[in-house]
Amino acid sequence: MKYTFEKAEKSTVKITIDLTAKEWQASIDAAYEKTKGRFSVPGFRKGKVPKKVLESAYGEGVFYEEAINQAFPKYYSEVLDKEPSIFAVAAPEIDIKKISEKGITMLAIVPVKPEVVFGAYKGIKFEKNEYNVKEEDVADELSRLQERNSRMVEVTDRAVVDGDTVLIDYSGSVDGVKFDGGTAEKQTLVIGSKTFIPGFEEQLIGMNIGEEKDINVKFPEEYHAENLKGKDAVFAIKLHEIKKKELPEINDEFIKEATGSESVEAYKAETLARLEKQNADRAERELEDEIVKKVAETSDVEIPDALIENQIDRMVQEMEYRLSYQGLKLADYLKYMGKSMEEFRKGYQEQATEIVKQQLVIEGIIEREEITATEEDVEARVAEMAKAQDKPVPDVKKNMQARQLDYIKNEIVIKKFFDFLKSANEIVVKKEGKKEATKKA
Repeated sequence: MKYTFEKAEKSTVKITIDLTAKEWQASIDAAYEKTKGRFSVPGFRKGKVPKKVLESAYGEGVFYEEAINQAFPKYYSEVLDKEPSIFAVAAPEIDIKKISEKGITMLAIVPVKPEVVFGAYKGIKFEKNEYNVKEEDVADELSRLQERNSRMVEVTDRAVVDGDTVLIDYSGSVDGVKFDGGTAEKQTLVIGSKTFIPGFEEQLIGMNIGEEKDINVKFPEEYHAENLKGKDAVFAIKLHEIKKKELPEINDEFIKEATGSESVEAYKAETLARLEKQNADRAERELEDEIVKKVAETSDVEIPDALIENQIDRMVQEMEYRLSYQGLKLADYLKYMGKSMEEFRKGYQEQATEIVKQQLVIEGIIEREEITATEEDVEARVAEMAKAQDKPVPDVKKNMQARQLDYIKNEIVIKKFFDFLKSANEIVVKKEGKKEATKKA
């Protein structure tokens, strides 16, 4: 094999691979062995037809396609092994420049890791938000706890009020004629939820169990059913049941049963600490996002199209995954949106380009600043994990796979990366809408 390579546009490298007649013939022989069972020739058992007979019957190039599939990965990998400067980041495009029984010339256009031209990433001033936890935030958490532990109780001694859950029959008509979808029995409705058309729920307030009455409503002009838009309607209502939500009393006994905390005050203290941590984490994430965004904006990098397309592939797959949780297929979603797959992918182009650029800049700074995860760093992280799991360190390490260690190393490197950038830049803490004293993060 002979090969040459040269840099091309958009962070790609062109590799030309020439195989001798002997090398090419070996690939054709391998292709014959793999595919001979597919051919039938009168007078020969299937899979036993000699290569020359098949080439005579089907043409000299009958095995060329499979031979290329055999040859290219092998010789392409050899080139990459011999040339570590060619850092391939995606599958190459292949073009056959010359092919015959005497040999083959293959051209591979390889997307490679682009060089980042860095702008400034030190000595920049960044604003960091600081979010304070207020008393009402803790009170809101208590209210949500009450809601999660509420129960519905039947009401028999009064009429319907706002917030009640009722069980009703209804039958709607327009100009005395019933319409599709306007009739139901034993329908549950929360008064005030605004799930029915305007004016419907409000007119149920004051009804008593067993009562029947007609209510008058007007369908909205923007209603989804064309035949009902803006129409006046009458609904015959019968009320079967009234229920109300009963919230538990907030006391030490309830808190202990619902949360495991010893008292209301203990739960408030724990909630305060949790919310403060959430706010601190949020502030750090926002700062880190802003730093990466700014550093990427000031850097220049020529991104191969293949990297952007790969990122779009991931984003489309994530969307497909989210839709599946809603019982939808991507094809149906696109049909509903009136978009082709090409248009849908194009919508991700700008975001995907930004994500890839930021990733390349992060990797570039990590490499440039020689940020690494030491053995001591990994050991310390594993010890933390063992403590959290209440297990001995050797037991945790014993069950740890290589990919888990790689994940830990990457996690450590990324943390060091952000620690480095925060210490190398000026962070202004912005509290309660005001900028406080400048400090290093």
